[in-house]
Amino acid sequence: MNDSIQGAAETSTSNETVFNIKKDQLPLHCPLPEMSLWNQHPRVYLPIEDSAKAKCPYCGSEFVLEK
Repeated sequence: MNDSIQGAAETSTSNETVFNIKKDQLPLHCPLPEMSLWNQHPRVYLPIEDSAKAKCPYCGSEFVLEK
């Protein structure tokens, strides 16, 4: 995993990862610019502003908006 992804913490039972997202990183899209290029899926924008959480439908990465 790339160390430049701020606040990333690996969790989970598979390849899913949880990322803490700051407001200056909005609008949120997956894959993030810091993610490895070899395994990227098409870019998808994720709504996170209302619920403070989002999950990518392609890779299962979870995102949490920091307050």
